[in-house]
Amino acid sequence: MAEDLAILYGSKEEQYQSLIPQIRGLLEGENDLVANLANTAAALKEQFGWLWVGFYVVKENELVLGPFQGPVACTRIKKGRGVCGSSWAEAKTLIVPDVGKFPGHIACSSSSRSEIVVPVIRHNEVVAVLDADSTELSQFDTTDQQYLEEIITLLNF
Repeated sequence: MAEDLAILYGSKEEQYQSLIPQIRGLLEGENDLVANLANTAAALKEQFGWLWVGFYVVKENELVLGPFQGPVACTRIKKGRGVCGSSWAEAKTLIVPDVGKFPGHIACSSSSRSEIVVPVIRHNEVVAVLDADSTELSQFDTTDQQYLEEIITLLNF
């Protein structure tokens, strides 16, 4: 599937390079966080066709489901639990080539095979995470990490 997308839309890097200015344009002049998270999730889902992409926001010491695109999702995640909770606890991006091999993985969808979670850090504190799931094994890599980390810097938390 990734090879088919590369033929149609260019390399993954080229896709991100064309998408970032579009996301920047969507966010420009809009101060509403929910609107910006929703448009960012939608732009990523549309561009890459991942199974699920969205945000979890830290509220009262839990990750709470925020704007997303894809099938229904887990609503609340404890710190340190699953890939999202682990990314939050470690304050670092986690790339999981095979979620079936991740200790404590939370299976919100049985179709999810690989995942990347990028923490949104403001003032040295994780305030949210960007989560993306794919039906393909090993979908995500350091290219995704680089560009998704860049995209979250555009968000006003």
